[in-house]
Amino acid sequence: MKIWVDADAMPVAVKTLMFRAAERKRVQLTLVANCPLRHPESNYLHSVVVQGGFNVADDWIVENAEAGDLVVTADIPLAARVVSKGAVAVDPRGTRYTEENIGAKLATRNLMEELRGASMLSGGGPAPYGKKDLQKFASAFNTLVVRLKAEAPRPADLTLPPSPT
Repeated sequence: MKIWVDADAMPVAVKTLMFRAAERKRVQLTLVANCPLRHPESNYLHSVVVQGGFNVADDWIVENAEAGDLVVTADIPLAARVVSKGAVAVDPRGTRYTEENIGAKLATRNLMEELRGASMLSGGGPAPYGKKDLQKFASAFNTLVVRLKAEAPRPADLTLPPSPT
């Protein structure tokens, strides 16, 4: 089980929480962005810088995420792509994307984008990120990490050989 983070616009408080959790739970966490990002020195924390361009970071995450991995993103199209691969996706506000809800979330996102593009809707974007958002994310994230880590197959080198009879 690995954690992949669509990190370009990820709130600092969310990254800090994830860094601590990855270290505590001994799970590999990789930040993916189109510019270098800082993170504490750790065997569990990594970052990947992709070339700038439309959906380059998203494409990289989709290519590398596997079933049973956790992807943290606010990008609904990216979430749809990784969920279809069997990965688990959650946004920085603690909302989990599932096979059951991703279609509706994607359709709503596309409709809102069309309305904004046609100047039929002004404003946009989520409310400012707050303490309650971070608490909800922390709860969802910790629950998912524990569950996914428990469900992950153990590496072959850690399994015990059959006992001789």
